[in-house]
Amino acid sequence: MNARRLMLSILVLLAGVSQVACTVNPATGKRSFTLMTWEQEKALGLSAAPQFTEQFGGEFQNANAQAYVDRIGSRLVAQIEPGVPDLDWEFTLLDSDVINAFALPGGKVFMTRGLAAKLGSEAEMAGVLGHEIGHVTARHGNQRMSKQQAFNISLGLGAIAVGVADDDSDLRRYGQIGIPAIAVGGNLMLLKYGRDEESEADMLGMRYMLKAGYDPSAQRRVMEVLMRASAGQPRQIELFATHPYPETRIERIDQILASQYPDAAGDPSLRTNEQDYERNILAPLRASAHLPRAIPSAAISAAMLSDKARCCSLPAR
Repeated sequence: MNARRLMLSILVLLAGVSQVACTVNPATGKRSFTLMTWEQEKALGLSAAPQFTEQFGGEFQNANAQAYVDRIGSRLVAQIEPGVPDLDWEFTLLDSDVINAFALPGGKVFMTRGLAAKLGSEAEMAGVLGHEIGHVTARHGNQRMSKQQAFNISLGLGAIAVGVADDDSDLRRYGQIGIPAIAVGGNLMLLKYGRDEESEADMLGMRYMLKAGYDPSAQRRVMEVLMRASAGQPRQIELFATHPYPETRIERIDQILASQYPDAAGDPSLRTNEQDYERNILAPLRASAHLPRAIPSAAISAAMLSDKARCCSLPAR
C-alpha cells in the first residue's frame, strides 16, 4: 500500500511540474515542455560558446567573411516571430574543415568554413543559418534537456517505488519488467523528438528565408550538398537515429515548398546572390588555401540541381 501511495504521489507531482513547465512557443505555436527560462538559455549559450569555438578551430580570420555571415544572420533574425525575446544573437564562421553547423540556446549560431565551402549561394547559407535559428526560436535545446531530465527523474522515482514494494505485490512483479522496458521505449521516443525537431527547424528556417527575401528552395539544395558530403558513410536504422533519413527530410521540405510556397519557384524577386557569395566567402577561402581552385557558382548550382533525388543531413546541429 505504501508503494502504491508513493507511486500515486510521484504521478501527481510530475503532472504538476508538467503543467507549470508547459508554455506556448511563439515560433511554433505549440505547447512545449521547458524547464529553463529564456534568460537561463542565454546564460547557457554564453558560457558554452567559447568552448565550442575553440573546439572547432576558433573564428575564421577574415573580417569581411565574418561580417557577411553576420549580415545574413541579422536579416533572418529580423523575421522571427513576435513573442521571442531579444536574444544574444551571434553568428560565427569557424575555422574548421569539418562540415557542420549548430546552435546553442540563447542565440549562438555556428557554421564551419568546411560547410561554407560546399555551398554555392547566399541563399544556401541563409538556409543553413535559418535552420539553426529555428532550433533556437523553437527552444529545441531547452526541450531536449527538459524532457531528458524529466524522464530520468520519472524513471528513478519509479524504480524506487518498485524497490520498496512488497515482494509478492503486482507493482513489484510487473515493475521489474516494466521499468527496463520504459527505459528503452522512452529513449527511443526522445530520439524521435530529435528527428521531429530537425524537420521543424527546416520549416522555420524556410519561413525566415522567404520573409527575408531569399528563395526557400535553397534549403533543399543545402540537403543535396550534405548528401554528397556524407556519401558512403554508414547510417543507423531511422528508429535509432537522431536525424531523419535524407529521403524523409527532403520529402518534408518538398511538401512545405508545395503547400506553403508554391509561388516561390522562379520568383525573380527572391534572391540567391551567387556572385556576392563568391566574393565574400569562396574567394576568401581560396585566398586562405581552403579552396584549391575557382569553381563557377553557376556550375555548382547546376550540379546541385542535377541530384535532387539524393539528400542528407549530417548528424550534427
